[in-house]
Amino acid sequence: MNKLDFAGRHAIVTGGSAGIGAAIAKRLAASGAKVTLWDLDGSPRVDVSDPTSIEKALQGIGKVDVLVNNAGVAGQNVPTVDYPIEEWERVLRVNLTSQFLCCRAVAPLMAKAKYGRIVNIASVAGKEGNPNAVAYSASKAGVISLTKSLGKELAQAGVLVNCVTPAAAKTAIFDQMTKQHIDYMLSKIPMGRFVEVDEIAALVCWLASEDCSFSTGGVFDISGGRATY
Repeated sequence: MNKLDFAGRHAIVTGGSAGIGAAIAKRLAASGAKVTLWDLDGSPRVDVSDPTSIEKALQGIGKVDVLVNNAGVAGQNVPTVDYPIEEWERVLRVNLTSQFLCCRAVAPLMAKAKYGRIVNIASVAGKEGNPNAVAYSASKAGVISLTKSLGKELAQAGVLVNCVTPAAAKTAIFDQMTKQHIDYMLSKIPMGRFVEVDEIAALVCWLASEDCSFSTGGVFDISGGRATY
């Protein structure tokens, strides 16, 4: 594993107890970062869709150099006309509103310190819109736009904001999907395989590092050739 220099840096990773988030946290820690996980399965438990929970989690933390917004859910795989309104609202709250809330809470600390890196986890579905996954696709498209807006706002504050758009990775989120939907996603990847969580972590950690110095508001593809734009 190629290491980046995160010595003296503090990173927060949401949804960091498993899957992509755990791989990112592990790589950051291996490169010298102090890593704090914000997760419903963590200790302390942090609900990133609740501004009060975020505010409580920030108390006593001090500086935050890196924020990786990774927490998310897949939602149901049903046609848009049949999609439950309550499920739509749940998916957008977890996948999109949580990222807004975390950015809103942490960005002022970074701007005050004149340094920060925010990396938002979006999805290739946010670029292309997967059928029978309207809430997930819409939420990830929202993450892309959130990234572009905030990146422009903070461009001269020393705080860079970027997102990545992975193809599907074999994690516990597959348990929330139908086999038909999983097969559909695989069929769209020219490389013919799912992305590995460590591959996503490598890209995220570069974007979270000082080496990333002139990219902000960017959307970085890691989809095996599916959506290279």
